Amino acid sequence: MKAKIYNQTGQSKGEIDLPEQIFGLPWNADMVHQVISSLRTNMRKPVAHTKTRGDVRGGGKKPWQQKGTGRARHGSIRSPLWVGGGVTHGPRNEKNFARTVSKKMKAKALFTILSKKFKDGEVVFLDELALKAPKTKEALVTLNNLGQIDTLKGISKKPKNALLFAVDKKDGNLDRGFSNFGNVEVDESRNLSPLAAATYRYIVFVNPDASLKPLAEKMK
Repeated sequence: MKAKIYNQTGQSKGEIDLPEQIFGLPWNADMVHQVISSLRTNMRKPVAHTKTRGDVRGGGKKPWQQKGTGRARHGSIRSPLWVGGGVTHGPRNEKNFARTVSKKMKAKALFTILSKKFKDGEVVFLDELALKAPKTKEALVTLNNLGQIDTLKGISKKPKNALLFAVDKKDGNLDRGFSNFGNVEVDESRNLSPLAAATYRYIVFVNPDASLKPLAEKMK
């Protein structure tokens, strides 16, 4: 399995061999949906919290006698039937939404998404990526150069969550240079998750010989 590799100016530098287990998997929508839904649920922070009838203040005295008044029977003014009473089956902040996703299933979902993106031309490989200075101006020049690649044409003007640079190691110049772009993210390839891969339209692997190694180790 081969793919083109480009340099920072958007020029083709030849071809590279890609691992089939990462970029050659068939699409599995059910598994990808299950994993992404679970990851999003694990990120959920329960904030909404209602009080039950045992939490609200007051209501210790029976509002009126059980019989003889002609009115309905009530035992507390803090019943869910009363205004100011407790809430029945409302959201509670102690609810646990966590779901367990195995490492192999998460890796399989990531590789399935990468395979689909590769087939759709949304994965690009760069031999290297570096900025002379941590400047937004330098980063913009790089994005415009990469826009010469057919699949990344006009990338600097794309909406948010457009491009993810997967690098083999941290680079302060890259982090600071691209920090002002709402549509670009720079992160180490070892941190790449199914959720991130599905969020960003294009994924650019920088120095693929090194940046793809952590992905191959995810299935071990």
